Amino acid sequence: MQIAIVGAGIVGVATAYELACDGHEVTVYEQRSAAAEEASFGNSGLLAPSLLIPWAAPGIGGPLRRLMLGSEPALRLVRGAGREGLSWLWRWAQAGRRPDTAERLAALERLGRYSLARTREIAEGLQLDIEASRGALVLLRKDQDVERVQPALRILREAGVALRDVDADTARLIEPGLSTDVPLAGAVHAPDGESANCRLFAQYLRQVAQELGVRFVFNARVQALQAQPAGLRIAGEDAPRRADAVVLCAGLASAALLRPLGLRMPMAAVHGYSVSAPLREDSHAPQGAVIDPLHRITITRQGQRVRVAGGAEIGHGDGTHRDATLQTLYLALSGWFPGGALTSSPQVQVWRGARPTLPDGAPVIGASGVPGLWLNAGHGACGWSQACGSARALADQIAQQAPAIDLQPFALDRF
Repeated sequence: MQIAIVGAGIVGVATAYELACDGHEVTVYEQRSAAAEEASFGNSGLLAPSLLIPWAAPGIGGPLRRLMLGSEPALRLVRGAGREGLSWLWRWAQAGRRPDTAERLAALERLGRYSLARTREIAEGLQLDIEASRGALVLLRKDQDVERVQPALRILREAGVALRDVDADTARLIEPGLSTDVPLAGAVHAPDGESANCRLFAQYLRQVAQELGVRFVFNARVQALQAQPAGLRIAGEDAPRRADAVVLCAGLASAALLRPLGLRMPMAAVHGYSVSAPLREDSHAPQGAVIDPLHRITITRQGQRVRVAGGAEIGHGDGTHRDATLQTLYLALSGWFPGGALTSSPQVQVWRGARPTLPDGAPVIGASGVPGLWLNAGHGACGWSQACGSARALADQIAQQAPAIDLQPFALDRF
């Protein structure tokens, strides 16, 4: 089939690769001038366990008021949030209290585990060095923090994920660079956790996809989708471009493109930040991934760099809170790993990007209900950890084969 993909982030590139592997003729349309320039550019890098990525699971981390209030709130409403932002926030808070929360989290865990296996399979098969590091450590400052993460940990354990409760001394043996001055009640160790460079992987995979015949059209803004026959309209072009099928992987633009077709996707741009700094001293830096669930911050090792990511703002913002959020990230990095990174180096990279997030924390994967239109969008902070799995499962569904994982929990009709 001739298949058009909208969006060349990590999800779009992975989808193009899988469809090309199946023999389809694929064209990817991207409004930016290169692949992985938006949410995929500076994300945390955490691949697994996906449920412990900040914002993967609504309700984890305590009540909404605790997340939004205090001197260092994990979530902020900023300029431009408006009524839609408030409505989305209310739905996000309610999603953590729904009776089907455990089932949804279990589905996310299965998707994350399947995706990690597929990512490793591709990287190893193509012999790609994506600056991967193994192991994830969830740091728990107080006894109350231990209680707050139990719902997610219980689901992970029931699914067979290897998790080990460790005390503070053991945590510092696993991560020798951890400061001895920061209070630490204990930690949860996920030996199979992993982090890697998302943008680097996306660039590698784009090149491989091109070798398989995938065509990438950059600086092409898709203005509208066409149905019956399937196709899309590019800004500045009079005639639509036809295809046998269209796959929407356009991040935040996905909701706007679906609206004229009568489809609703309640997506919000949850803006996050990351700081990437050159490695200073290997023994003082993280060896794997470290997660601070209280502040919803991750610290990962990516080759010769250390990346700290966190913060969440609903609304386009005006930069008012930027310095405060970045200060929190710098303090987290220097507090947990003093001397591990050169934070004063001119090579430090600061990034702010929108994570297109649905209120229940899960993506939309599968048929849209409109003939010829397929969806793979709304992965939020988990795009990297879910990309390869969702791409392979969707490719199987398009080929009318049963995917290796159940995609029903990710259907659009749940909204």
